[in-house]
Amino acid sequence: MAESSPYLTATAAAYDAVADLYADLARDSLDRLPLDRAIVGAFAELVRAGGPRPVAEAGCGPGYMTAHLRDLGLDAFGIDLSPALIDIARKDHPDLRFEVGSMGAFDVADGELGGLLSWYSAIHIPPPELPPYFAEFRRVLAPGGYLLLGFFESEGGPVLQFDHKVTPAYRWPIDDLADLARKEEFVEVGRMLREPLEDERFRRGHLLMRCGRTTAANTSSARIRPSGWS
Repeated sequence: MAESSPYLTATAAAYDAVADLYADLARDSLDRLPLDRAIVGAFAELVRAGGPRPVAEAGCGPGYMTAHLRDLGLDAFGIDLSPALIDIARKDHPDLRFEVGSMGAFDVADGELGGLLSWYSAIHIPPPELPPYFAEFRRVLAPGGYLLLGFFESEGGPVLQFDHKVTPAYRWPIDDLADLARKEEFVEVGRMLREPLEDERFRRGHLLMRCGRTTAANTSSARIRPSGWS
């Protein structure tokens, strides 16, 4: 990965170093999360209703969520900055497309996607760096396409850095994330807050949004160079 920012390089290297362990822990994680499955299911239903466009999982890791989107009837593919995780995703799900890439600069045309899932993948982006990612999400989504964010919620506090088990990450107030998205013409459809399970530390936040833009004009310049965290 050439000319990458230090936090991007560090995050990718951290996930490469624990890729096998991370994949083992993540593969069946949805089985015990009915509320999480419910909002992903709602996302998939809305995307399907909008027509047959591809869907990207940004920061797909070992690919278990991309496969879940496929099982929900979506034409899904995944990207991630970690080559080690992409290797695992390809081995686990050889029928799906996975690419080493960045959710800060998707290799897709303006308005190509019907949906975009960022499932705990934006959590490592330092807060000042996050707004351009929403601009890139807006660029790649078709008008009326859907964005679903999964993240750690700050439970009434400000944005907080915490000691994620892999590499430093951030907890966000759900209203602040919704405001960032709104500035890029996303319209909130719904939100879900889930209290932590016994073996979890923090409340989980989920934001479901619709791309409200009417044109792709003047959006390509918002792409992040160099590549952002995926």
